[in-house]
Amino acid sequence: MFKWLWRTPAKRLVNKVIVHCSATPPTMDIGVKEMRQWHTSPPNNWSDIGYHLVIRRDGEIEDGRDIERTGAHTRGKNKGSIGICMVGGVDSNMEAEDNFTEKQWRSLRALLLICHADYKKATIHGHNEFAAKACPSFDVQHELKNGRLSGIVK
Repeated sequence: MFKWLWRTPAKRLVNKVIVHCSATPPTMDIGVKEMRQWHTSPPNNWSDIGYHLVIRRDGEIEDGRDIERTGAHTRGKNKGSIGICMVGGVDSNMEAEDNFTEKQWRSLRALLLICHADYKKATIHGHNEFAAKACPSFDVQHELKNGRLSGIVK
């Protein structure tokens, strides 16, 4: 479940950690395999999945794009960032919804604690802070200050 936790930090400069959602309904349990297929096929035709890490509905953390490679997850912010994607984030009508499981929140918290320890100067953000999108379907800054992710940064 936490294979990524036992790796060494990236040698490349990391100054941001950006949280995303897959914009899939909670009934759709996907992971790196499916996202890699989406990202490497038309219309994207990227070289790999855009995210470095994916958190499945059951909280399992999957490795995506190699941490040493620049991601493809936030236009204009990929260089120097790590992209984490939580599976879910929309309801059955494709409207933004914070529908993540407790196991996903625990995994996100664990990943962010490690990123904060490894990249002390890196700031944590939601994709919606850099784009006119609902992604990740919750307010990362609120959660860091007084919500489910509080206590990670001081």
